[in-house]
Amino acid sequence: MNSEKIKEKVAVYIDGSNFYNYLKDKEISFLKGVKFDFKKFVDFLVGERVCVSKRYYTGIFRNVDGSEKSKQLIKGQQKFLSNLENDEFIIKRGRIIYDGGKIREKGTDVKIGVDLVVGAVDNFFDTAILVSSDTDLIPAIKYIKFKDKKLEYVGFSHNPSFGIQKYANFSRLLLSQDIENFKKKN
Repeated sequence: MNSEKIKEKVAVYIDGSNFYNYLKDKEISFLKGVKFDFKKFVDFLVGERVCVSKRYYTGIFRNVDGSEKSKQLIKGQQKFLSNLENDEFIIKRGRIIYDGGKIREKGTDVKIGVDLVVGAVDNFFDTAILVSSDTDLIPAIKYIKFKDKKLEYVGFSHNPSFGIQKYANFSRLLLSQDIENFKKKN
């Protein structure tokens, strides 16, 4: 009989837009131009367990007006996503809708929800780590719990999602000083 303990399989799901907006919040005040080390962050969240997947969900910018600003935005996002892919992240792309001067992201929440459910059904993970405070994901969270999978919620201490916390097996609420640990050193 094998006495070696089977390690817990963990999949990490990061809602990029949601996370980015929290980083910009005045309570966190992550400085513009400072890079966030997502690889180090995921390694911290996973710990000694086995990471079977790390996914980053985001809307993709398009150049709708031909402006230099749009070109720079697209170039910056492509470089950022390429760096994540080099760190073995799976990029799940949604759309960006330009609606009367407002930018809205479409499709990423659905992709996260579907991936959570499919991962639970296919026994892909034992625990899903969700880095999002979007309560639209609660039906998917309820389902993975129904399938006897665990959910860890990662949010921000100054504005947690009590709705998601209600269903999570574990909650990790980040403080601004926690974020300091994940600033990339240049």
